Amino acid sequence: MAEKSWMYAVLEAVQYEMRQDPNMVWIYELTAPVASNPGMPVINLETEFTRKRVVNTGIDEIGMAAATLGAGLAGSRAATYIPYQGAVMPFQIIQNHAGKLRHMTGGVASMPVVFIMEMTGQTPGFAGQHSDYEIDSYYMHIPGVKTVVPSTPYDAKGMMVSALRDPDPVIYLYPAGLRELVEEVPDDQYEVPLDKAVVRSEGSDITIVGSGAGMPEVLKAAEALKAEGMSVEVVDLRSLKPMDTETLVTSVGKTKRLLAVDQTYYTLGPAAEVVARVAENVDGARFKRIAFPDAPPPASPEMFLWMRVNADHIANAARKLVG
Repeated sequence: MAEKSWMYAVLEAVQYEMRQDPNMVWIYELTAPVASNPGMPVINLETEFTRKRVVNTGIDEIGMAAATLGAGLAGSRAATYIPYQGAVMPFQIIQNHAGKLRHMTGGVASMPVVFIMEMTGQTPGFAGQHSDYEIDSYYMHIPGVKTVVPSTPYDAKGMMVSALRDPDPVIYLYPAGLRELVEEVPDDQYEVPLDKAVVRSEGSDITIVGSGAGMPEVLKAAEALKAEGMSVEVVDLRSLKPMDTETLVTSVGKTKRLLAVDQTYYTLGPAAEVVARVAENVDGARFKRIAFPDAPPPASPEMFLWMRVNADHIANAARKLVG
């Protein structure tokens, strides 16, 4: 086991699966599948597997999604890496075809495909055109696909392995803001389930739920609140669809207070779904959600950071809910 960056851990998982399956393909634009890590071999999928299996399509996100889907229908496992600039473009292909064909054919059509969608993590300085691609709520709404968003390098690798081995299409949301995270990650392949949340810390006063790029801020807030004597339980969703309702209900059933945190827009984000599911199953609990305002992000980094949910916002909301 060694310390590895998020991207190295992910490509390590892909490299292993491509070595085991000569029919598996990787489709990308702009960002070559290359990663390095101190003291470890450079991973370059294109060099190792050649352009027959690692395909640079040029800038055509809809074509990339369609080609990936076609490869899956033809019997090959396939993954495509779509950067944040085009993460919304494949929506029609995924909603109208990837999410339906397996069901429309009574399970005959195979869909072992992974759509890796890069999210900016609400990056300041990109202005409204590029900084609000928190597309989690778009894709978790589609029937027939799983939608996951890991928040650590360990989960990133394990969930990529599970996604590549899953017979159904998987939307693998990749928060770009976590690209440089480093932690110990096993060298061997391992699977992290695509339908389970994880409790990052246990507590009894309040449950704080987050996902993806929001998790580092949730954990910072939790540490600050614990220093004040508050007992905080932190739940990392990991999977947006299917959502692990059981873990959420168990946690809030104990604490009776829920703070759901999003870095996406306030209306109809994952936090709203978390609150709805818990409210349907836990009596006598108090609820609150916080998220990015329903407004286009400004170009000014200072204004942007003021709007984006951070550890201070989370801690203040938790204090009010517990008090």
